Amino acid sequence: QVQLVESGGGSVQAGGSLRLSCAVSGYIGGSNCMGWFRQAPGKKRERVATINSGGGTTYYHNSVKGRFTISRDNAKNTVSLQMTSLKPEDTAMYYCAAGGRSCIAFSYWGQGTQVTVSS
Repeated sequence: QVQLVESGGGSVQAGGSLRLSCAVSGYIGGSNCMGWFRQAPGKKRERVATINSGGGTTYYHNSVKGRFTISRDNAKNTVSLQMTSLKPEDTAMYYCAAGGRSCIAFSYWGQGTQVTVSS
């Protein structure tokens, strides 16, 4: 059974930093794209960042470019999201997801971890 478990969320003041981690257990196939998504109350879920299986190709939402960094450790089956210069608008539930090679569709999802940024 595949499980994605996020950790590292919390409450910080604007300008602060947090590091989210996602541990993957179970077999999800090879050459997987991993990603972080977020959803704020009353808003649609949005793609925050993705990273391909080799780690050489990343994508960032415009609103987080230069502030967030996605990384993965394939040996440990983990993916992380380093978030700096956090803003109140970053407040959301953050989800880890695993998908196919193309980073288009994501089949496996974690339960989410809450990030709250106060001004």
